[in-house]
Amino acid sequence: MNIQQLEYIVAVDRYRHFAKAAKSCGVSQPTLSMMIQKLEDELGLEIFDRSKSPVSTNQSGEMIVNQARVVLYNIRQLREMADSTKESILGDLEMSIIPTVAPYLLPKLFGEFKRNLPSLRCRVSEMKTSTVIEKLKSAEIDLAIVATPLDDPEILEVPLYYERFLAYISPGDELYSRTELNVAEINYDRMWILEEGHCFRDQIFNICNRAHNSFQQYEAGSIETLIKVVDENGGFTIFPELHLPSLTPAQQKHVRPFRGEEPRREISLVFRQDFIKEKLLNVIVSSIKSIIPQSMLDPRLSKMRVKL
Repeated sequence: MNIQQLEYIVAVDRYRHFAKAAKSCGVSQPTLSMMIQKLEDELGLEIFDRSKSPVSTNQSGEMIVNQARVVLYNIRQLREMADSTKESILGDLEMSIIPTVAPYLLPKLFGEFKRNLPSLRCRVSEMKTSTVIEKLKSAEIDLAIVATPLDDPEILEVPLYYERFLAYISPGDELYSRTELNVAEINYDRMWILEEGHCFRDQIFNICNRAHNSFQQYEAGSIETLIKVVDENGGFTIFPELHLPSLTPAQQKHVRPFRGEEPRREISLVFRQDFIKEKLLNVIVSSIKSIIPQSMLDPRLSKMRVKL
């Protein structure tokens, strides 16, 4: 068994196609197929079901591929340690961000990366929190920006900022006349929500302390869509504070804050416990600090450097 064989099976699992995997690895398809066959012979089991199109892993193969990803990740970490990479901001970075945060951070964050991390090859993808956790553990991504706490001992969290929730109300709704809302006094039967799988949806359920079947039946895929649904159909929705500048001046008149202890969410940078690029981590944190309003930042960020 060698590193190349592990790279080959991970590539086939990613592309679900032997020819495409071989091209991505810079080898011929016969070479890749032969090396994978040798690995299967050595392990005494088949990793891929070649009778299916696209190619897929069988149950044993899925476990082998997942472990191969972790091994390859740790090999990269060893190489980076040898290069004193704790202070390095070079190389590759696989990063994810949840969809209800991405529109407000990514456009400016790409500009910050271009200025502060010109030598970094960074690939960013949007993922729901459950997928982020899964891919962090399988070492398919290096770090992510999600709502926390995750309460997972295998994942480290660096809180970045705290974001208030606001209500967006149709002028025809009975809540519209109020200048502030009380969480405990609202009838949530007229509230529109995000589709299942978004952590923001679960946070709203926690705020409202209501069952999932207590809300409007239509479930939107984005905050922007929720706002449009309220504009067209009445009722109200709850959205994160950073979406406020995206509203038109007319729409901002429909926004109401909550009084008392305002509901809010914690947004954090999360990563595996064996992540070692401390300098890179701090550059990313500094980039995010330059984007988020000072009043929303976790106060600890301004006082200390993140230490691994």
